Amino acid sequence: MNVKIQSIKFDADRKLLDYVEKKAAKLERYFDNIVETEVYLKLENSQDMENKVVEFRLKVPGNDLFAQRKGKTFEEATDLCIDVLKGQVKKFKEKLRGA
Repeated sequence: MNVKIQSIKFDADRKLLDYVEKKAAKLERYFDNIVETEVYLKLENSQDMENKVVEFRLKVPGNDLFAQRKGKTFEEATDLCIDVLKGQVKKFKEKLRGA
């Protein structure tokens, strides 16, 4: 699986990029046919503490799965996205089996 990470409005450090890559790779446990993963790390201009936004787009054959979450840290938002995507991947697999 190919993982592309883009940080928008800031430069992400290596530690954060490694963390996101490691979490994205774990999705292959649930579905090994993921073609590509695009991750966008964004900083919002707001006074709110939860101004870190993470977006995941999983490209799977015939479909794209998407999740976006906000958090106080990028790691927290990444974990929330991964939880959502686990459910989406499981549903997608069930749909494939049923078809």
